[in-house]
Amino acid sequence: MLFLVFYFRFTFVTLAFNSTSMKISSILFVAFFCLALACQKDQTQLLMERQKDAQRKEQVFQTINRAWHFSIPSLAPHTRQFASSWNDLYVLNNELNQKPKSTLGAFQKKARLLSQKSAVLANTIPMVFNKPEIKSRIAVLTTKFNQINLYINVTPVQDQKVVSLITEVNIELKALYLQLDEIVRKSEIPTEEGETEMKQMLDTTRAIPSK
Repeated sequence: MLFLVFYFRFTFVTLAFNSTSMKISSILFVAFFCLALACQKDQTQLLMERQKDAQRKEQVFQTINRAWHFSIPSLAPHTRQFASSWNDLYVLNNELNQKPKSTLGAFQKKARLLSQKSAVLANTIPMVFNKPEIKSRIAVLTTKFNQINLYINVTPVQDQKVVSLITEVNIELKALYLQLDEIVRKSEIPTEEGETEMKQMLDTTRAIPSK
């Protein structure tokens, strides 16, 4: 009789333990399943975000690639002679003619380079062109290149602003070259007899301090 009592007690405890173990196992299984499902969902969402980002970058690249065209005006023959020593201008023009290829990163690198090359123009202006109007044109042009460099290197890339600035750069380039031609044209206008002497007299008069 005593044996039967111990037997039933042992069986009951064993069943209870097994039941508890099964419940714990079920809970752990559900928890791991939910965790795996959440991880898979996160990975799927991350993959979708990466695909959207890649599509966005490709769209931006295509937009900038279509618009990236700089028109370098032609100078008059005499103006070219005076500008032949302006190496930094020709270096900038060479960079403008070399269009980046393949990636958005190539355009970003080119934008930084154009910003650097345009910044030195004001420091190397030939004597004949070293006038306020030319300095003003170069300052505006440099600002436009700096803005292109800014908007193409931010996140997200401001592609429409870059496109608009490219158009503005072409307008400023045309204005600069017309100004260069105008300076040379005016310098070639023959002065009337006595005009040079009159200018010298006026300069001398201005130099005399008033009492």
